Amino acid sequence: MDEKLSRLITLSRELANPALELAILGEGNTSTDCEDGTFWVKASGSQLSTISESGFSRVQGKHVLELLDKRLLDDAGVAEGLKSSLVDPKMSKPSVETFLHALCIYEAKAKWIGHTHPISVMSILCSIEGAIPFTRHIYPDEIVGCGEMPAVVPYVDPGLTLARAVRDELRRYLDKFGIAPKLILMENHGMVALGQTPIDVMSISLSADKWARTLLGTFIFGGPRYLTIQQAKRIESRPDEAYRRKQIAKIS
Repeated sequence: MDEKLSRLITLSRELANPALELAILGEGNTSTDCEDGTFWVKASGSQLSTISESGFSRVQGKHVLELLDKRLLDDAGVAEGLKSSLVDPKMSKPSVETFLHALCIYEAKAKWIGHTHPISVMSILCSIEGAIPFTRHIYPDEIVGCGEMPAVVPYVDPGLTLARAVRDELRRYLDKFGIAPKLILMENHGMVALGQTPIDVMSISLSADKWARTLLGTFIFGGPRYLTIQQAKRIESRPDEAYRRKQIAKIS
């Protein structure tokens, strides 16, 4: 089996560990860059918790990105376009979120991606507040784990429409911050962890979950006590925190 695919299977099953409450049943999808113009992505209908080699599709990145620019593409056209992007036509049909993964890989330069629907994060993203509680920081480790600021996308139809909204947000984010986000929050939908390694994806996903659980807890006692912008920027730039990130990355 392809070495990257083997690692992707492991990552997918870890993300779907029931104890973590990040994804259940057919929720979520994962991908990894093959660094040859193609990438592995979860096939439509597969379950992360039980996924195997047959649950993934290998697609041509350039072809997927070209589909994003085709304005008159209906649902049937999307399905046919994704099918024609397969490296091997015998592989299963790629997930409709293949477009999202292509953008994370080729625009945000992530190597490993995990899209999940954590109960904790969804509890906030589906509320009247939406992603607003995540736009300020409450403790140092969530800054280390999830970055200076998450990218935020309002709810739109999953698939091609969502991917185009994510593309706009990624470009805005890159223009403002000069780096890609580690975390994308999609209101009324879920989250995406963008990493350079599988452990990055797990770390970001678990950090976002803890962040959301902590936020939910603060509302019991009157709401979050946010860090100031200066305090948050100090954490993001501290050399010891940069060292911690490197040590975590070595685990993979």
